Amino acid sequence: MEINANQFSNREITVTYDPTVCTNAGRCARELSDVFRNSVIPWIDIDGASSDKIIEQVKKCPSGALKFYHNQKMAV
Repeated sequence: MEINANQFSNREITVTYDPTVCTNAGRCARELSDVFRNSVIPWIDIDGASSDKIIEQVKKCPSGALKFYHNQKMAV
């Protein structure tokens, strides 16, 4: 069975989460609980903190289940 990574976006970044790779979601929930919530679906609230704080937490992911990229800015 193939499970696609979940994607969560705001204006600046997109965070992807692959539950098949995750080894310790509790760490994220402890360290940035306004974004990574154990008891709520979807468990990632991309608007729960600044993009910089989310990026900092994603970089701490020991398994690589969380990744991020900067969204392209559209010309107006």
